[in-house]
Amino acid sequence: MCMDLSKDEETLVNHTAINDSSNTEELISTGEMTVTVFKTILMFTIMAGAVFGNILVVIAVMKFERLRAITNYFIVSLAFADLLVAVLVMPFNASIEITGKWQFGRLMCDVYNSNDVLFSTASILHLCCISMDRYIAIMHPFKYESEMTKFRVFIMLGITWISSILISYIPIQLHWYTTLDTLQEMDRKPNDCQFAVNKVYAIVSSSISFWIPCTIMVFVYLKIFIEARRQETQIKNSGYQIKATYRSSEIDALQDDIPEQRNERKRMRREHKAAKTLGVIMGAFVFCFLPFFSWYLITTLCGDKCPFPVFLVPTLFWLGYFNSCLNPIIYAYFNRDFRSAFKKLLNCKHLLGNQSDPSFLAAGQFESREQIVQMKLETQYSKGRKTCL
Repeated sequence: MCMDLSKDEETLVNHTAINDSSNTEELISTGEMTVTVFKTILMFTIMAGAVFGNILVVIAVMKFERLRAITNYFIVSLAFADLLVAVLVMPFNASIEITGKWQFGRLMCDVYNSNDVLFSTASILHLCCISMDRYIAIMHPFKYESEMTKFRVFIMLGITWISSILISYIPIQLHWYTTLDTLQEMDRKPNDCQFAVNKVYAIVSSSISFWIPCTIMVFVYLKIFIEARRQETQIKNSGYQIKATYRSSEIDALQDDIPEQRNERKRMRREHKAAKTLGVIMGAFVFCFLPFFSWYLITTLCGDKCPFPVFLVPTLFWLGYFNSCLNPIIYAYFNRDFRSAFKKLLNCKHLLGNQSDPSFLAAGQFESREQIVQMKLETQYSKGRKTCL
């Protein structure tokens, strides 16, 4: 009787252990499924935002003549690079994160890695070009039109894309970027797409893709910020001096120069706003890419001595990808030209409308109501003077 009871108790314990183990596995499975669903939604949102936002930027510049400024050539090319990141890079990385393996073969692994380096580098180099463009506009405003010609802009864009190709496709397709051990391991594991680089490639690629452009951008923006503050102070001081030096009758005699002064102030305000937008873009760029390139360089040079949590690697990759959908949001929030154009594009009745529509031209000048009224008064004043003469 005692033996039977003992067996019953043992059986009960075994069943309890099995049930506990089953419940634990179900909890783990449910937790993993929740994480996978969350990651899928997040990655899809980033991809969709990057595609939609950058297509909107390209269409806006193509449709509205107001946006076809020299600076916006860089922005359109940047949007194209970010769009290609979203279309040709993000889906492959998302597939790895969701399924846990590479499913597209060895050749496509090299193509995917090449595209990742190519378009991410191009995106960063475009931001560097934009900072240089704003530097010339702020520091040398009277030389800007002669310096930043369409030909020179196209040369800069050509150098940007060629440099990105040289640092990506050539070394990766020729397998200069990695070690022999890594290549042999990838041959043994076709479902594993690694991007394990050697030390030389890590230093050269990270320098061209991030560290040098980042240093240039920080230096340029600091110079722009200092000059913008100096110009703002100069404008305020010149206004105070005019009021203190001249009587009201003398100020009336200076009215002929006011439109030119006002236009100069407007130009400087536009350049300063563009500089502030550049500052936000640069801040977002550093926030998104600095963690990745720091990890990239440390792990390559330090190796197993500097371990990182497994979950951190995909987080750093997608933080960099996130920058591709941030830029259109920054333009829409900080730049009235793009904000107005986006609103009109998203309003369906304007998609088939004429870009020379007077309602767009009024808003397309992106001036406040008071400024538009002032411009009309100045026009009437000029016509009156011509009639008197």
